[in-house]
Amino acid sequence: MTSEASEAPDAPPEARPEASLPAHLLAQIRPALTALITLTLVTGVIFPLAVFGLGRWLFPSQAAGSLVRLHGVVVGSRLIGQSFAQPIYFQPRPSAAGAGYDPTQSGGSNLAPANPKLEQSVRQAAEAFRSRNHLAPGVDIPIDAVTNSGSGLDPDISPENAALQAPRVAASRGVPEAVVRRLVADHIQGRALGFLGAPGVSVLELNLALDQIAPPHHS
Repeated sequence: MTSEASEAPDAPPEARPEASLPAHLLAQIRPALTALITLTLVTGVIFPLAVFGLGRWLFPSQAAGSLVRLHGVVVGSRLIGQSFAQPIYFQPRPSAAGAGYDPTQSGGSNLAPANPKLEQSVRQAAEAFRSRNHLAPGVDIPIDAVTNSGSGLDPDISPENAALQAPRVAASRGVPEAVVRRLVADHIQGRALGFLGAPGVSVLELNLALDQIAPPHHS
């Protein structure tokens, strides 16, 4: 004989006790979701907005890209190098970032020290630097004048690099070499925090200062 319970149809799955979430599991899911939403808002919205707002308030120039303006027009940034091809200007460090100083393609040549291509590139750059600045074959060339920086965006050159370019710039502008050398000395920036990195000269700011004391002649 079969019981009445055995003859009853099976209960739908949703009515089965084992198909519902246990109370202790729900008690863990609710605080987990609450923590996820809270942390997303704090770390993904509130914190970035607070840092952005403080940066704009405390360091407005740096937060805006450290832009350099001349007569109200943006001519560059203190953080990113740019090309100066004319002989009347100091020229920056070589760049392998895109076509040169492209911030969207920041990077170096990635050639290993033992790579023959690097040695060939350095030799060619040294010959071009000596020729451009009318230097004797035996003159030592600073390393920053013949190698790319890691980022390809360095805005500075070494004081030694600038000193070797000074005679060419002075002759091209028709001003005394002593004036140009004094200007270079005035634009030498010390080490960061007094001990990090090496002294450098901002190429953009130096060239802007040159234009102020000896404006270029346009034909």
